[in-house]
Amino acid sequence: MIPKEAGFLLLTCRMGNPDRKVLTTAQLRTLSQRMKDFPMDDPDRDLLPEDLTRLGFGREMARRIVALLEEEDLLLHYLRRAQKAGCIPIARISGQYPEKLRKRLADEAPGCLWAKGDMEILNSRKIALVGSRDLNPKNKEFAREAGRQAALQGYTLVSGNARGADKTAQEAALAAGGKVISIVADSLEKHDFREKVLYLSEDAFEEEFSAQRALSRNRCIHALGEKVLIAQSSFQHGGTWDGTVKNLRFGWSPVFCFQDGSPAAKLLEEMGASPVGPAALTDLEALRGTEDNFLDR
Repeated sequence: MIPKEAGFLLLTCRMGNPDRKVLTTAQLRTLSQRMKDFPMDDPDRDLLPEDLTRLGFGREMARRIVALLEEEDLLLHYLRRAQKAGCIPIARISGQYPEKLRKRLADEAPGCLWAKGDMEILNSRKIALVGSRDLNPKNKEFAREAGRQAALQGYTLVSGNARGADKTAQEAALAAGGKVISIVADSLEKHDFREKVLYLSEDAFEEEFSAQRALSRNRCIHALGEKVLIAQSSFQHGGTWDGTVKNLRFGWSPVFCFQDGSPAAKLLEEMGASPVGPAALTDLEALRGTEDNFLDR
């Protein structure tokens, strides 16, 4: 791990300590922007609080940043734990970091991803699927067929490993001989190695599930695939709705929503999602999203 990658971890990862006051995405973005033009007299020396105050940071924030960067022993211990658990860090500045996340999410991309499984899967073509945990029969069949067709057509399926649409599509993809990237909202230590599966987690490898983590990782699911399929959504609430509306707002990837006649599907279409039926899944390459966006109206 190069020093810049270690720095990202030191600044953004709690490393098993929930009280560790890491930088927020906005704070990390500010630091990164200000450091770009900062002339270091000796590039090998440690960053000092005085350097940061010259960049416009208050004394308290300057001391906080330097203190985080000084916890190298804690990082070494954490990396050893991760290695034993089979988890690998991928800092945002690493060459292995998914380019789609870096480009589409920009400074909002996770400072670090943790991976467990076949890392080569990151280099494959990907299509994402999200949906509700409690599926109607026709929506469940759509999710299953989406996973199956993704595998048959050479796509890796990206999803979130949640009950319902996620697991239905993932298992269908694997049963058809495909590959899966599962971006989880709980500890990677809970997930055993599976053939043709890569588990990803943002910011930490051992952190337990929380609703906030589940909502946060949705942007990664939407941004990692070439396009995203919506198997089913609740109306104006829930993780699927929240992530899809944000995607439509920021344009992370083209959105295709199963045309099930529900109020949620109709409203998402009005916001810019393209309606699709099961027949469209037979040629995923041909799916073309609308250029319109509800924020542009």
